Amino acid sequence: EWLLEVEEEDLANIIYQYGEERYSRRIARAIKQAGKLDTTAQLAEIVKTAHPKWEKHKHPATRTFQAIRIAINKELDDIEVFLPQAVDLLKPKGRLSVISFHSLEDRLIKQFIQKESTLAEDSGWGMPQQQVDTRRLKKISRVRASEEEVKANPRSRSAWLRVAERLEQKGA
Repeated sequence: EWLLEVEEEDLANIIYQYGEERYSRRIARAIKQAGKLDTTAQLAEIVKTAHPKWEKHKHPATRTFQAIRIAINKELDDIEVFLPQAVDLLKPKGRLSVISFHSLEDRLIKQFIQKESTLAEDSGWGMPQQQVDTRRLKKISRVRASEEEVKANPRSRSAWLRVAERLEQKGA
């Protein structure tokens, strides 16, 4: 239903942005030309036909399905809402552990932790700028699944775990 309603250009942008798919325009055109689809297998076949190059061990429709899922479920929006709330709930020295499964999620998490663990620049208002300590987090680690983990659980192949620790509140 969503595929019928979305404009071709919007679909192409979603596939490109959320699926990081270089052939997004070609795929979006093929999907829109196909019209009503009844199964995911039909969608996968359309994408497979429209996709000129395939990666080894990865179905050509994987990125397109990811993009559509992210757009419909608003997954990245949820992450942007969740992260600040999670930090607010942590006590000092509490740990924030977040697992991401693709680069878009990981980038958001990385940027959030970076922002929350870096000194801010005071605007200065024409005066010499000073660093203002607004940090709430300290970066602890970034971990990828080991070879053994991936063998036991192939879905962990793309997983990243990022950990940060809540700092003591200033002036408390």
